[in-house]
Amino acid sequence: MQVQDRHLANLMQSAQDGDSAAYAQLLGELTPLLRRTVRRRHGFLPPQEVEDIIQEILLSLHTARATYDPGHLFFPWLMAIARNRTVDALRRRIRRSTHEIAVEQYDVTFPSADTNSPVDVYRDPEALRQAIGRLPQGQRKAVEMLKLREMSLKEAAAATGMSISALKVAVHRAMKSLHAALSHEI
Repeated sequence: MQVQDRHLANLMQSAQDGDSAAYAQLLGELTPLLRRTVRRRHGFLPPQEVEDIIQEILLSLHTARATYDPGHLFFPWLMAIARNRTVDALRRRIRRSTHEIAVEQYDVTFPSADTNSPVDVYRDPEALRQAIGRLPQGQRKAVEMLKLREMSLKEAAAATGMSISALKVAVHRAMKSLHAALSHEI
């Protein structure tokens, strides 16, 4: 092991000195070694994730290569990088798995286009126009400005002279009234 470590340390030192051939040889020798190490320690990972971890280790090695001290053993330095990148990958995997929902677990049915639902009533513009016309004036103005003209609360407040809070209340009550009125027309 010490012979291999000295060999890898020499390649790394040459790479630090700018020898691109030594650096390519180092990466070529490290890749199968890292693959075996990651597979042995984390055999449950799919092959693609193992390869991703190896790439992350090699990238970290590349960015940290100037920090390697040739006076120290190379292998422990490399394994510290490998351990850190592997832990990072496992943490990402756990985060992903806790946020993902397996779709197969849930039976989902979507209604067909001809389903008779309350939403269909809202597609009748004349019924909606009449229902809006029956609203009290303050609620009607709030709906027209905020929902139909898509004005901001600030703009609608300036145009009507109503406070923002009063507009919010008026639009809420109007939407509740419209829902009730249009639901009766089903």
